[in-house]
Amino acid sequence: MPEIRNYTINFGPQHPAAHGVLRLILEMDGEVVQRADPHIGLLHRATEKLAESKPYNQSIPYMDRLDYVSMMCNEHGYVLALEKMLGIEPPLRAQYIRVMFDEITRILNHLMWLGTHALDIGAMTLFLYCFREREDLMDMYEAVSGARMHAAYYRPGGVYRDLPERMPQFRPTKYTNARETAALNEARQGGLLDFIEDFTDRFPGLIDEYETLLTDNRIWKQRTVGIAAVSPERALQLGFTGPMLRGSGVEWDLRKKQPYEVYDQLDFDIPVGVNGDCYDRYLVRVEEMRQSNRIIRQCVEWLRQNPGPVMLDNHKLTPPRRVDMKQDMESLIHHFKLFTEGYVLPEGEVYSAIEHPKGEFGVYLVSDGANKPYRLKVRAPGFAHLSAMDEMTHGHMLADVVAVIGTMDIVFGEIDR
Repeated sequence: MPEIRNYTINFGPQHPAAHGVLRLILEMDGEVVQRADPHIGLLHRATEKLAESKPYNQSIPYMDRLDYVSMMCNEHGYVLALEKMLGIEPPLRAQYIRVMFDEITRILNHLMWLGTHALDIGAMTLFLYCFREREDLMDMYEAVSGARMHAAYYRPGGVYRDLPERMPQFRPTKYTNARETAALNEARQGGLLDFIEDFTDRFPGLIDEYETLLTDNRIWKQRTVGIAAVSPERALQLGFTGPMLRGSGVEWDLRKKQPYEVYDQLDFDIPVGVNGDCYDRYLVRVEEMRQSNRIIRQCVEWLRQNPGPVMLDNHKLTPPRRVDMKQDMESLIHHFKLFTEGYVLPEGEVYSAIEHPKGEFGVYLVSDGANKPYRLKVRAPGFAHLSAMDEMTHGHMLADVVAVIGTMDIVFGEIDR
């Protein structure tokens, strides 16, 4: 008889499938997981504490760095909390731009998740496919904010600036000739809205490509069907939100149930799973990308027909135009006061939540009437999901731990904060 011993092994924090700096201590019985104990804190940057020492606007770029795959959605949760406290509402055009970029961010997030999840389980090609599309989406970020990732584009009272009328063009290099460059620039002849529209035309066909590779793939189904199944009741008890909850068959989406911005004026569906296993959560996220594509198309259509301001005209909260600031004393004072002291929020507390690509992203803010928060707490969706790691992996094989980490779509910036 072979001797089987129980082992305690380290999974991560440098494991490529740990999606960040997750350290899992696994108690194994042969190859079967008896207990999984996640150790976190290796990426802790004290975002919530740092926010207490800065004027409100200076914390917006910190939000981008929480879940660093869903940058603008993090900003959105924070900015909504500030607007709720200030009792202001951004112009309608700014709301449509925010919703459009929330959905672009959702696709960005799900592409990263799909590529890395497939790579963890052994499908290499999909990773390259997904990053091909992420490149276009990153260009959209860059066009409006100047940064490919950490945009700091949303501001209390609207967005930093309107959508550009021209897209940057590629130039021929020693690696690309004039014909190849022209092909790259084909969709970039107009403004950002034309570029986004071109993407939404192509994207459903590209999702079909991903599904051709995975959805009926025998190996993919063997690795995901029936793995880490969570019942709808248990998913609610564990505090799941987003695709993790919808994969278990609970139709809960803040965009429909507690609509914010202009989501109640848009037409889209909420995909729901049946069995609550890794395969269902995969199907839910893939369908979410299709629905996001629908929302983006509707936003593009509306934005084309409705020009207008994208920022409130209240210079106690929003900066004056550069031209005014150079010529008008009043504007210069506003600009100086806003960027040195910021603005004050009334005393009180507020909680605002959005439907982040990973679930409910909430910001709880306590103000004591100063120009910086008294306390700030971020409700990160990934944190609640990670706490179910032990329960979801119990009794599964070591190889399934990788599939479970993938299906949770964990990013450590928001878990460690």
